[in-house]
Amino acid sequence: MSTPTPDLTSREPHPPPLRSAMKQDDDGEKTPDSSIASAMKAVQIAEPEPEPSSPDESLPKRQYSAGLAKRLSGRPFVPAPSSSKSSLLTQGSLEALSGLSRTMSPQQIQEDPAQPQPPHRHRIDVVGERIIAQVADWLEHERVKRRDRKTRRAHGSRRKNRHESTEEASEPTTSTHARRFSIDSQSSDVSLDRLQKIIDDSMSSLGLSAIPHHSPRLGRKLHRRRRSTVTHKTASSDTEFYDGDVLVPTCDGVLDNSKTMSYTGGAAADEEGSSATKRKEEKERKAWLSFKREIIRLTHTLRLKGWRRVSLESGDTISVERLSGALTNAVYVVVPPMDLGQPESGKKNPAKLLLRVYGPQVEHIIDRENELSVLRRLARKKIGPRLLGTFANGRFEQYLNAITLTADDLKDPDTSKSIAKRMRELHDGMELLEDEKDGGPAVLKNWDSWLERISQAISFLDAKLLEGSSASVRNTADAWKDYGFICGTDWPTFKAMFDKYRQHLFDRYGGANVVRDQLVFCHNDTQYGNILRVRPDDKKSPLLQPHYEHKQLVVIDFEYAAANVRGYEFANHFSEWCYDYHDEARPFVCDADRYPTPEEQYRLIKSYVNHRPEYPHAGASTPVLSPLATPPTRPSAGPVVAGSSSSIVEFMLDARVPPGGWKEEEKRQEADADEQIKSLIEEARLWRPICSAMWIAWGIMQAKIPGFDPEATADNGQDGQSDAAGSHEEDEEGDDHGFDYLRYTQERAMFFWGDCVAQGFAKLEDLPEVLRNNIKFAKH
Repeated sequence: MSTPTPDLTSREPHPPPLRSAMKQDDDGEKTPDSSIASAMKAVQIAEPEPEPSSPDESLPKRQYSAGLAKRLSGRPFVPAPSSSKSSLLTQGSLEALSGLSRTMSPQQIQEDPAQPQPPHRHRIDVVGERIIAQVADWLEHERVKRRDRKTRRAHGSRRKNRHESTEEASEPTTSTHARRFSIDSQSSDVSLDRLQKIIDDSMSSLGLSAIPHHSPRLGRKLHRRRRSTVTHKTASSDTEFYDGDVLVPTCDGVLDNSKTMSYTGGAAADEEGSSATKRKEEKERKAWLSFKREIIRLTHTLRLKGWRRVSLESGDTISVERLSGALTNAVYVVVPPMDLGQPESGKKNPAKLLLRVYGPQVEHIIDRENELSVLRRLARKKIGPRLLGTFANGRFEQYLNAITLTADDLKDPDTSKSIAKRMRELHDGMELLEDEKDGGPAVLKNWDSWLERISQAISFLDAKLLEGSSASVRNTADAWKDYGFICGTDWPTFKAMFDKYRQHLFDRYGGANVVRDQLVFCHNDTQYGNILRVRPDDKKSPLLQPHYEHKQLVVIDFEYAAANVRGYEFANHFSEWCYDYHDEARPFVCDADRYPTPEEQYRLIKSYVNHRPEYPHAGASTPVLSPLATPPTRPSAGPVVAGSSSSIVEFMLDARVPPGGWKEEEKRQEADADEQIKSLIEEARLWRPICSAMWIAWGIMQAKIPGFDPEATADNGQDGQSDAAGSHEEDEEGDDHGFDYLRYTQERAMFFWGDCVAQGFAKLEDLPEVLRNNIKFAKH
């Protein structure tokens, strides 16, 4: 005989007794503890009135109305624990128990009491099965983990007993450190047993004889939890992440490479030892050996993966080679020993490393904290090589199986178009911070921050030039005197021209706010030595597919990466076409005849404009459209509003055919792209003198100027002259493989004045004769 479901909101004085929805028909009646019963709010199902067996059971049970969420849930009875010790549960156990208690049975949904109800019966509940399967999976995982933990403890205890077996124990040893982040092991086992009993009871109530198998959602969630736990550990070797931030190991060590600046001598030791026959070679060998041992020591300190297998005293077994082409830093490739053998299970052999040691003259040029911040931001976007570890005057980076581009590679049409695509991906893929936008173009910020120091240095050089003729040249450090002033003219004249052109630049845009709107994240140093071509190891690599072939190019060295306009990035890249830093005779020379032709400029920028990055950053202020996300404002007498639409059809969702048909639409898009290409070419030409001025200042900051002491100039207000003879001796010893920064500065100044004359800011006849004879013009 069926019993209708009672109305939970009724006010009858003696409602029929209720029982738990999870209860078996043959279960005996149990009165829950009053403290637990008061805390439990569960929907119950009426049963035929049993014969009262005790006064307590004959008392009527109070009923309350339940909300929809409570009416759709049934909570099983939880017996009170017998002791406080056995009541300890892990957080995961409590979560699993809570999830199980919220299992919903379809027969628990309240129905209309007016309709006849079928007899109450239990059937397989899919939701309950899923929860039981998930909890059982978690329970098995916990038991395996705890067995492994006990095994490790047992091994550790045996090793400790063997170590202390030779000593007599005068008293029992007690731990001085309290156990943290754990609970009593016996209590944990009890908690797991109780959770297993709950699972067994729930399976019995649902009529299940075995653990059901459902969608492994909890398993995936647990895997994610385990992975996140790994990243909470101390950062080891590769770039790791924690809460979206990048963890890079760091230490305060200093690596001295002053005796290892040559491009040879870092190879692994030769068994024949023929290099030790000469005193100079023996001295160099010892310097390299000491250098390599310090490298190994740093890899141990930074815990670079696999490098702990390399002994600290095995410096003669590793190979270190300095790479050419880097001007700011000294860059080395570190190759591990070849005879390490097979690693243990789960271990890795050490990988090749790229070691970057900062130059001695860059402490006033580059903000290393800002550079590391930029590298972390790039790591989040997976741009560039991974940062593996940093120390006081350098860092380790991921070594890529790649080759550096050459000066001739820049002129290759396919390579040039690939460079443009990578530029576009960098500009659109890295969002600028608001303070970076407020700071304006980084090229002008650099100039302003270096101005005081370069003013002192250039004034000092001008004074030296005016003191005597070129006949006073004593060595290569004074070779610049043959070409007149270091900036082509005296410093006040040069600075006045720069200030005049800077004002003209902002006038062409219509103000600083317009320039701010055009800022993007730029590399700012896209010379060929900072671009690598990756060599895929696998013939099935996606990099070999035509659509991804441009991704074989990887840009490195982000020391100067910051906010600038697109035109500056192109001006800098086009200017780098004029240099060959691997020229053994004159790597500092600016060959203006190598500047790209209009066709070469158009080809590169067209590839940039038409390229559509697949993964634009989510924080972009404007959506990535085609050809450009933010069409550049063409410099003019005033601001030009770009990107406005003249047709309402573009905003109509039901528009199928553009006005005039698809052919007209294609012509319009091509015309728009052509206009943007010409605008960027003009913008590059406009920023070219500013680009030259920035690298003029950089050359002065990098140069070792004999007799010049900037600290003395700042403190005493004098010309900064110091012991020139001592400086000469020191420079001659340390610059055997150096770069002539003063001649580089002078060559770049000739290029600057050529642009000023071409644009009408200076007259050629008004310039000094030496400058007129050496001025450089870009023909395009």
